[in-house]
Amino acid sequence: QVQLLESGVGSAQAGGSLRLSCAGAGSIFSVETMKWYREAPGKQREWVAGVTSDGRTHYADSVKGRLTISRDNVKKMVYLQMNSLKPGDTAVYYCKVDLRKTQLAPWSGYWGQGTQVTVSP
Repeated sequence: QVQLLESGVGSAQAGGSLRLSCAGAGSIFSVETMKWYREAPGKQREWVAGVTSDGRTHYADSVKGRLTISRDNVKKMVYLQMNSLKPGDTAVYYCKVDLRKTQLAPWSGYWGQGTQVTVSP
């Protein structure tokens, strides 16, 4: 059984900072790309940032320069440092990890449970 467990304080004022964490637990052989998505009320889930196994990062234009994704391959964790927060960043944030349970298993995507982030004006 594989689980992705998200954690982090979920509220801040505009201009403030938050840090989200996502930890892989269970039978995990290897991890490829790790990503963060978010889903605001009344909107579709959107991709926010991603980091490959060799550390290359990519960001949505709306968060570039303010949010930073990073990973710890030993701990099987991915982080999202959120700075200069805006009310428009308010959403439920989800981590998504592409991983294999065994050396011969196919790659599969797993989602975290979601973390509410609320940014007040």
